[in-house]
Amino acid sequence: MRTAVAKPALMRSMPQIAHVDVNCFYASAERAFDPSLEGRPLVVLSNNDGCAVTRSPEAKALGIATGEPWFKLAPRAKEWGLVAKSSNYELYGDISARFMELLGRYSAWLEVYSIDEAFLGVKGEADQLLPLGRTIRDAVRRNVGVPVCVGIAPTKTLAKLCNKWAKNNPAFGGVCLWEAVPGDVRDSLLERLPVDEIWGIAGRLTKRLNVLGIFTVGDLVRADPVMIRDKFSVVLMRTVLELRGTPCIPMEEERIGRDQLIFSRSFATPVTSADGLRQVLSIYGQQASARLSKHGLQAKVLTAFAATSPFRQQEQAYPSVCVSLPMPTADPLLLARAAHALLPHIRDGLKYAKAGIMLTDLRPSGNQPPLEPFENPHEERGIGPLLEDVSRRFGRGAIGLGHAGIKSGLDWTMKRDMRSPRYTTHWDELPVVKAA
Repeated sequence: MRTAVAKPALMRSMPQIAHVDVNCFYASAERAFDPSLEGRPLVVLSNNDGCAVTRSPEAKALGIATGEPWFKLAPRAKEWGLVAKSSNYELYGDISARFMELLGRYSAWLEVYSIDEAFLGVKGEADQLLPLGRTIRDAVRRNVGVPVCVGIAPTKTLAKLCNKWAKNNPAFGGVCLWEAVPGDVRDSLLERLPVDEIWGIAGRLTKRLNVLGIFTVGDLVRADPVMIRDKFSVVLMRTVLELRGTPCIPMEEERIGRDQLIFSRSFATPVTSADGLRQVLSIYGQQASARLSKHGLQAKVLTAFAATSPFRQQEQAYPSVCVSLPMPTADPLLLARAAHALLPHIRDGLKYAKAGIMLTDLRPSGNQPPLEPFENPHEERGIGPLLEDVSRRFGRGAIGLGHAGIKSGLDWTMKRDMRSPRYTTHWDELPVVKAA
């Protein structure tokens, strides 16, 4: 039975959306500067080298699952030829920035969806869009060094679906244009694809859909949108309409969470004193300031917290404080001072395994200028953006305020024993090319 989808003639009159996604991003970023990793099973590990968060296709073929602990994989790594890398966030972030900048050359209508994927607004006939997708694929591979797949369709949901087909079916060559796929082939693919493969559908929602006899994407396309809205939500109804070719999810200029901002990390080596945590909180305050400034936001409430490990047979502690700031601010000094309110609650000698700060009640900067006596001199001087600019140009740790600028005593930072060089952000780790 043919599913109810928009007709090609209609699609040609509509703007199209291209979804561009890097294949196995972390693994691909590692291979961009180390060709010896090509064709070898590769996993990238989580914070403190805990578990596999990215697996190359070769690692997936070995049956390695996402979240598999490294200590279980390590004994067989040599037998499998498995390579493990610690998370290299500086490298991944820089490659992501290059990737997004390149995509911006092909469309002024760009939505950065995550570190390794974006939506672009594109226009044209099928004989123009398919070559455009291939051009984008080739340009990213040539200029950034990572492989991508491209899905192009009249809606975001269909564009994500086309990208999935392009990634899993070699016949598409990494680029899938919805309009260029014959109708009977589309219907066949939709009937074979489980409903939980659709963007935004998983777990509990899948089970509820199954109860109604909706097991495949084709089943969902045929479902009554009004019934879906009444039994589930408007959000799922929009998904049904998007699968039918009706755009319901608009492009967004910014996706940062505007309700809260959290900086929290587990330590490779426990911090056992208030002085040690003072440095941690100062650094987090500085990083939070840079992030707020980048997105034109200020915070009115700061919560600072720390915790000992729940797995240690010692006395446990989970201190936290909530500080209402005098005014909405992104000032790194004020944020750090507010976070230091936690320090009187820290007990020297206990092994704290984690700490963090959470900023809430976020507001756009400059919405309500303070009276002159209450103005923040550091914000007026742009200290937060200055710190971010220096850090971006010379690397994290190149500059810091107060305790955040202390160079010694950083043994609490994240364990990354198998980290590759930060090829693009640190002068002393630049790759060396030798002529034959």
